[in-house]
Amino acid sequence: MIKAFINDESGATAIEYGLIAGLVAVAIIAALTALGGSLDTLFSNVASTVNTAAS
Repeated sequence: MIKAFINDESGATAIEYGLIAGLVAVAIIAALTALGGSLDTLFSNVASTVNTAAS
């Protein structure tokens, strides 16, 4: 029974997927932080255009 427990690797896959998901989340956060200023400018321009068109 102990030998079977030691050889059981079913939990390892779940941990690996969790680590990959964590790394992807960190990469997304880093990309959004780097593009934050550009996105803010873009949305401000869109908001101005929409406000002008609505007036």
